[in-house]
Amino acid sequence: MIDLADIRIGNLVWYYDRNMEETAFQVEGIFEGYIYNSGLPLSKLPADKAHPLILDLYLLRRFGFIQGDPAYGESDAVYSLKYSRLNSIHILCANDAFQPVLNADGTLPYGRPIVHVHQLQNMYQALTRDELEIFE
Repeated sequence: MIDLADIRIGNLVWYYDRNMEETAFQVEGIFEGYIYNSGLPLSKLPADKAHPLILDLYLLRRFGFIQGDPAYGESDAVYSLKYSRLNSIHILCANDAFQPVLNADGTLPYGRPIVHVHQLQNMYQALTRDELEIFE
């Protein structure tokens, strides 16, 4: 279950479909305890049936994060996403944990580790005012 206060329009979450398969979808609306998406049965889902999507390295790469290159003084455990000409978001990946760091060498961690995709999306949106989207 996911807390409605933690998600916003544009976040990725999942639910069990009629075949009991985990099916991910993007939140299109939130109202009175329901999460809306035009692809859902009846176009809505009770919030207690939605679950947070666990962040993994595969999804991090699909969002456009690129592994650091030691030849340029970057740690190969740090993945970066450039969101402006001068600034990037850096995430240290170690032991299946994703820790935001201030620099590409991974020596200055900040905040708490990111566990779910919606947390990464919310952090990115708070910093850039843009949506973090998966590249197909």
